[in-house]
Amino acid sequence: MGNHKQKKKKTIKLAEGTAIRNKNAKQSKAREAVWIKKWHLQYEENLRELQIELMKMQQSMQASGKRVLAIFEGRDAAGKGGTIKRITAHLNPRNYNVVALAKPNETELTEWYFQRYTQHLPTAGVFTIFDRSWYNRAMVEPVMGFCSDEQNKRFLKDVPMLEELLVKDGITLFKFYFSVSKHVQKERFDSRKNDPLKQYKLSPVDNLAQKYWNEYAIRKFQMLSETNRTMAPWTIIRSDNKKVARINCIKHILSKMDYEGKLSVKKLTPDPKIVISGIDELRHMEENLMTPDKLHG
Repeated sequence: MGNHKQKKKKTIKLAEGTAIRNKNAKQSKAREAVWIKKWHLQYEENLRELQIELMKMQQSMQASGKRVLAIFEGRDAAGKGGTIKRITAHLNPRNYNVVALAKPNETELTEWYFQRYTQHLPTAGVFTIFDRSWYNRAMVEPVMGFCSDEQNKRFLKDVPMLEELLVKDGITLFKFYFSVSKHVQKERFDSRKNDPLKQYKLSPVDNLAQKYWNEYAIRKFQMLSETNRTMAPWTIIRSDNKKVARINCIKHILSKMDYEGKLSVKKLTPDPKIVISGIDELRHMEENLMTPDKLHG
């Protein structure tokens, strides 16, 4: 064996969409055979079909002036960003916005808390996505000590009223919470250290997300209890399998929207094991709050 350590074999992934594009390609000297899992090919086929539906939905929104706001929340490494990329991949960039705000500057800290978010609300025909949102004040800020208890409590009382006003004004509101288990979150943090294409995701708070796992669970319970309302309900996405989470999140959006040429209900019905209502998640948390290891992320 010697003193030389065996080099770790690098894992190289095909770019998404490569498999389906080459599914029926004929053998030739210029081509190299690559084996992929059947479920991955099925995923790419499903994703393409749903992305076509999203394009139909967007065209309908442009014609009708419909406004849609989708809020994406969840623990770090829960798969929010990857899902957003698949949703917007083929949409007309003129008619969607992805809002991912940095920490507030000195001026913004003196403003009404919601002010920097409300300026990004969708206009007619626009689909706006918040990659993290005003709900920072419900989980991240109180856990990390970035806001006071009073600010957190005031936010939880105020935000249902704000969201009710938005819905009454005609905005279609989706609120997604991506739920990842603790061990899968750790695996994803570890993969960031070794994958050069994921270096930008490395953050000093990664380890703190694991350290404060239970604290985040308590804040999640409080958030759902105070802000899961009939007019603005939460939808939980189980995201230990990112590809399955993406497909089901998109199905949920499409199933709630009306547009011409829509696929059948059967094809757009999400898996109830992946897409959970806020009420059912609260019940689950109430039953297991004293045994955190049984809680989903």
